[in-house]
Amino acid sequence: MADTRGHGPRPGGSLGAWPSATTVLAGVIGDPVEHSLSPVLHNAAMVELGLDWAYVAFPVPAGRGGRAVEAMLDLGLRGLSVTMPHKAMAAAACLRLTAVAERLGVVNTVTNLNGELVGDSTDGAGFVDSLADQGWSPEGKKCLVLGAGGAARAVVLALAEAGASRVTVAARQAEQAAAAAAFAGPRGAPGQPREAEQADLVVNATPVGMAGVGRSSTSGDGVPSLPLGLSPDRLGPGQLVADLIYAPATTPLLAVARSRGADTCNGLGMLIHQAARQLRIWTGREAPVEVMSAAALRELRKRAESGSLGALGQLEDPVRPV
Repeated sequence: MADTRGHGPRPGGSLGAWPSATTVLAGVIGDPVEHSLSPVLHNAAMVELGLDWAYVAFPVPAGRGGRAVEAMLDLGLRGLSVTMPHKAMAAAACLRLTAVAERLGVVNTVTNLNGELVGDSTDGAGFVDSLADQGWSPEGKKCLVLGAGGAARAVVLALAEAGASRVTVAARQAEQAAAAAAFAGPRGAPGQPREAEQADLVVNATPVGMAGVGRSSTSGDGVPSLPLGLSPDRLGPGQLVADLIYAPATTPLLAVARSRGADTCNGLGMLIHQAARQLRIWTGREAPVEVMSAAALRELRKRAESGSLGALGQLEDPVRPV
């Protein structure tokens, strides 16, 4: 059952100083976690909802994620978001997993439900929610996912469950592509980047294009290198090209896709919606996604101005009423 207590005002309200001895605590664990946007998203939502909750970041070294999750019971933490490299160990520390988390073998969400640790994964569903913001549904569509890591697997499973007719996975290693494609069942198959030409949706789930990861490179003709060597001429009108990266806001893949006439979206919408689903699990309240999006954009602009993230490009609100 979701928590229903603590709906009083935040700092400056009639309940006195905040946080107090009754403030409900949640947070995120990761290594590193210092640049996580999760506290910004969740605290903005909690303020908007008038919840007497607080959400903080906990730096937890690699290898200690399971113990951190178990400590939720002793510390009375109500919920934890889990990021790399703790997702598998966190799953192992849970007493019970949702069907999605059990299939994936990882969690990004842990709930302390009356002393029972329940693990879930909201990443894939959050991605599908972000597609809905673009007025786009996977139902009956052909999809290509570039990459075969944890994020890719969550997306593959979610696309299949949302009714995609085909989910093809391309990766550097054929066996990794096949393993990720298996999460889509009979509608999944390993493939090649060139199959983007037949895809309605192309998803980059690799780190290629992320700020601070490697060096941007170009081919001999000056065209930016794209994930897995994807050729720009495979992209065009009628497609949606999605990148799970949100910094920079416009990756080389998205820039090329737009120049070719495709619609595009980055990973900020997925980040917001997976957090919104976490908040709903913990509190039983509908998350104010517009408020969360505005808070994320403000924070990203501030970081860009300080130089901590480099050039982010043009930031756009990913949450669009449709």
